[in-house]
Amino acid sequence: MEIHIVTAFPKIFDGPLNESIVKRAVNKNLVTFYLHDFRAYCTDKHKKIDDYPYGGGPGMILKPEPIYRCIEDVRDKYNLHRTPVTLLSPVGTVYTQKSAVELSLREKLILLCGHYKGLDERVIEQIVDEEISIGDYILTGGELAALVVIDSVVRLLPGAIGDIDSAVTDSFQTGLLDHPHYTRPEEFRNAKVPEVLLSGNHQKIEQWRADMALQRTKMRRIDLYNKFIQEDWNDSDRDEE
Repeated sequence: MEIHIVTAFPKIFDGPLNESIVKRAVNKNLVTFYLHDFRAYCTDKHKKIDDYPYGGGPGMILKPEPIYRCIEDVRDKYNLHRTPVTLLSPVGTVYTQKSAVELSLREKLILLCGHYKGLDERVIEQIVDEEISIGDYILTGGELAALVVIDSVVRLLPGAIGDIDSAVTDSFQTGLLDHPHYTRPEEFRNAKVPEVLLSGNHQKIEQWRADMALQRTKMRRIDLYNKFIQEDWNDSDRDEE
């Protein structure tokens, strides 16, 4: 996979892209990152990337010219004319595990990071193909949101994680939160590992895990629980038909 990051603050990515599973994926040639600084595409003396909004109001708006020039140049150089431009934005579609799976199936990504108050709407209208929000809160810029997307996508690439079952059974992958996990020691500060996990009975263990996932989701995320139950009923109705 190729991941192209369009940003005015490329140094933000230095640490996260060189650690843990992401670094392992890079070393295995599973993913290649390209950082494109759209500040370099400014034509004025001071490399100014933002300006005051028309109509007045607080905050600064990213200018359209450097972003537009940068993306045009990147598409030409790397043959990305058919690759969608994904803007990290608080007004985008809320990012989910399903979104991560869909993005992981693409060969190339272009992630555009906004900053400050936002970017000129004409950029969004003319070159942005999709907008993603990682949640209902505001960050200084899209760089951290891009890192969230990158991490969630890269770990799904075949070979990035040693045990792919670890990713398949993550929270949200099945529509439910993950079940509780335990490791050694068997007893810690008077708290013991549930007996069923020590039984060696794999059928009972899987049933316990399924029950706990359902219970935890009902207690902590009733929205996910109701959606899961509704989809389960719909699947049962289709099976009967």
